[in-house]
Amino acid sequence: MEVASLVLPVFAIIVTGWLAGELGYLSRSLADALVHFAYNVAMPALLIVTIAQEPARNLLEWRFLLAFGGGSLVCFALVFVAVRGKHDLASSTIHGMAAAMTNTGFVALPILHAIYGQPAVLPAAVATVFVAAVMFPITVILLERDARGPAHSAGLARQILLNPMVLSTLIGLVWSITGLPIPAAVAAYLNMIAAALTPCALFAIGLGLSVEGLRSNLKASFALAAVKLVIMPLLVYGLCVMLGLNPLYTVAAVICAAVPTAKTVYVLAHEHKVEERLVAATVSVTTMLSVGTLLVALYLLSGLATGPR
Repeated sequence: MEVASLVLPVFAIIVTGWLAGELGYLSRSLADALVHFAYNVAMPALLIVTIAQEPARNLLEWRFLLAFGGGSLVCFALVFVAVRGKHDLASSTIHGMAAAMTNTGFVALPILHAIYGQPAVLPAAVATVFVAAVMFPITVILLERDARGPAHSAGLARQILLNPMVLSTLIGLVWSITGLPIPAAVAAYLNMIAAALTPCALFAIGLGLSVEGLRSNLKASFALAAVKLVIMPLLVYGLCVMLGLNPLYTVAAVICAAVPTAKTVYVLAHEHKVEERLVAATVSVTTMLSVGTLLVALYLLSGLATGPR
């Protein structure tokens, strides 16, 4: 029930956006403005406040990072290679990230906190930072490289560094390394802006989603959902066992891998005009199916770690 109460509202916002566009209540063109705000303002604020407030020493849980991060990167690489022959670099990148970039901060973290208490928050936070500090920059680098091409490689580094996602990640990492606390007023300011990301991105996904687009991408989105919700959690679990990760961190790693595709993949796809319909369909499908797959994962893992007394 806890899983359903967290995931179903996410899906409901997507449906609300779709209904607003389908019924003509709002113009579908407004999705562009919402995504631009999410990409250039809300997401950078979230990245800075999330990474900067996490002590640098907590980001060095190497076995957890190898298990969760390794599983994420392997799934990305598998899908990327599988579709590369039929798609360009940008499209292959988005396919891979739709199957591997996970919604840790808004789904996995609250689920783990509700079931296992405060001790489970740290690994979920580390997973969130990994997505922000590794997965996002990889995506941006590949998308920017495809957009500019080899002839413009001299300006590629500058373009990447000035990207809002990468720049905000670097700011957060530098702040975390200094060990300085974020002033309360600044943290409140960033959190207020960051809070707009979820409704904006999810509503934009729905607003830009058409029945035709969903149907045309249904087969591909279900294939990506199978990788995201089944193969990735199994792979991460196998890595946890191989690395001898403790039970609580094993549960956290698997649940972080088993949650839906991050809505920010759609923000990236929309901003770069690459596979928007596919990602919108995949976010919707993984969100809907994850209600069942998360319940199964939590049941199977229930004997490993116990929740708070």
